[in-house]
Amino acid sequence: MSFTRKLILSGDFSVVSQSKEIHFRVNDKVGEVSGLLLRPKGVAALLVLAHGAGAGMRHKFMEAIAEKLALVGVATLRYQFPYMEKGIKRPDSELVLTETARAAVSAGGKYADDLPLFAAGKSMGGRMTSLAAAREPLDGVRGLIFFGFPLHAAGKSSADRGQHLFDVKVPMLFLQGSRDTLADLKLLKPLCARLGKRVDLFVIDGGDHSFHMLKSSGRSDDEVLDQVAKKTAAWMFKL
Repeated sequence: MSFTRKLILSGDFSVVSQSKEIHFRVNDKVGEVSGLLLRPKGVAALLVLAHGAGAGMRHKFMEAIAEKLALVGVATLRYQFPYMEKGIKRPDSELVLTETARAAVSAGGKYADDLPLFAAGKSMGGRMTSLAAAREPLDGVRGLIFFGFPLHAAGKSSADRGQHLFDVKVPMLFLQGSRDTLADLKLLKPLCARLGKRVDLFVIDGGDHSFHMLKSSGRSDDEVLDQVAKKTAAWMFKL
């Protein structure tokens, strides 16, 4: 049994550090954006984590998943896209978003030391991270993780938004709710199958785009995020 696996099973991350605010430069035109680094004791990997379109790095989902990951030995670097940093509702251009994702990974690499480095995103953040990786590999990143991949707009069944994933060279993990209106599993499952063995899909039965559960499910959102974090960490540690 590996050292990291023993840590997961023993729950040896009960004490975590406070989030540390950092800043990094995207490029000369965009300037700097802020980030939050959460690094637990005994950390085994670092995950650079992008937010979704409508909520920034301090959103309750982003806070919760970062804390859950810390408890299973994964440090996180959450960060703001430029429009969110400025308090603007409309997202930046795809070019600015992907360049920000790449710059965040570069910043994460500086804090990772010798830790394995991964990149992830909630919804739009995951898609922009994967678009950046499809155009040119993200330096040092071992794998990509999607906390709800937005395969299509609500009510529009199409897998076109996932075509760039065939150009991503590293392993990918999709964590997807079965009630997600932005990713019909009838489209996502065949796409993942075509992408091959480098892709893993974990379906949260009854979860929506943010893994929120109906009361009738008998499961709390907190329990589900525990499961998501453990699944994510186990996947990261096996690479």
